[in-house]
Amino acid sequence: MQSPVCSGSGGGQRGPRAEFFRLGSGDIVEVAELERQCFSTPWSEEQFHLAFERKVFSVFGLRDAGRLVAYVAVYHLAGELEILNVAVHPDQRRRGLGRRLLAILLQVGAKMGIHRAVLEVRTGNAPAIGLYEGLGFTRAGVRPHYYGDTGEDAIIYECDLAGWACRDPDCAAPAGGLGAEPDGAGADSGEA
Repeated sequence: MQSPVCSGSGGGQRGPRAEFFRLGSGDIVEVAELERQCFSTPWSEEQFHLAFERKVFSVFGLRDAGRLVAYVAVYHLAGELEILNVAVHPDQRRRGLGRRLLAILLQVGAKMGIHRAVLEVRTGNAPAIGLYEGLGFTRAGVRPHYYGDTGEDAIIYECDLAGWACRDPDCAAPAGGLGAEPDGAGADSGEA
């Protein structure tokens, strides 16, 4: 599992309103490319193919002018949402896209009756930690020496989704849910 939200700097301005949508297996090449730009140990295209074969795996993204600028990969099972990876394109960071994407995801999960979201993050990933804590995640534990590439610890975070609601109008949840079928060509499944 990767450390969610890769670090980096960006312009600090919010970009145009990106569209929220569910990705499908036809989007693997694009997702894997963004993954390679964000993580020191990225998932391969084959790993994404295998993950997409599981009904409990989903990937949601934001497109701006047709370009994938952010995505989040999750498992959803038995009332729990496990956030696996969050990636924002290096030239799009610090514009609120990661926050917006996660807020939409959490709102959709809450509306579907999912009661808890969990994730792990590298102890040194301050931007991600700030993002998660700002969305209501709290520390639940530590996995010592979790990341094989650096030996860094992972902080386990959780968020209670009962009654969770985003107060930002840019994160309105689209119709459908986490298990809805993707649109095949990667078209947006709803305006965020």
